[in-house]
Amino acid sequence: MNIALGFVNIVVTFSLVVLIEKLFKKDGLVVWVSIATILANLTVCKMIDVFNFTTSLGNVIFASTFLATDILSEKYSKDDAKKAVYLSIFSGITFIIITQLTLLFIPSSEDVVQSAMKTLFSINLRTSIASMGMFFIANMLDIYIYNKLKEKLPGKLWLRNNVATITCNCIENYFFNTLAFIGIFSIPTIISIATTTTIIEIVIALCDTPFLYLSKITSK
Repeated sequence: MNIALGFVNIVVTFSLVVLIEKLFKKDGLVVWVSIATILANLTVCKMIDVFNFTTSLGNVIFASTFLATDILSEKYSKDDAKKAVYLSIFSGITFIIITQLTLLFIPSSEDVVQSAMKTLFSINLRTSIASMGMFFIANMLDIYIYNKLKEKLPGKLWLRNNVATITCNCIENYFFNTLAFIGIFSIPTIISIATTTTIIEIVIALCDTPFLYLSKITSK
């Protein structure tokens, strides 16, 4: 069930990236990266089993930020891609501040969500901080590698897309899982999560290439 839902998630998420660019051009992609950053910070807290391995959710929505910045680099400019990353960092920090302020309010006797919000956002504070740092590094590195390969190999769209995305996604994955979950899960569990997630993210990265080509054939 999780595997089937995973492929559905990939198609839906990457299709939405292409659609938002089609409807709103580069502004849509800049907004998407911010939306995806917040959603990734929330969904990454949920653990699922894939082929008897434990991994965190948020992989696809996080990977969509690489697709979005690659489209920005390909069709617009690397400065537009960097702008998307900077704005997403601001959005992520805003999300952390507001959610933590929300938890400080004393709930009404009629409130039924405080405990659930406390559980989610308390864990999410740590994962968000780890995610923000690694997100910034990984995406800026992705933009750098993508544009360097674009200069050197202008006709190899599939190559620069996969090399940049896979390299940066995998680096981010191991560092993020260590920073976010050490002390919460055992070291073997963290390694298992990171390894499984790395394999999954390689598959996801390969799957985003057709959507990059789909976006490429649409007009600016």
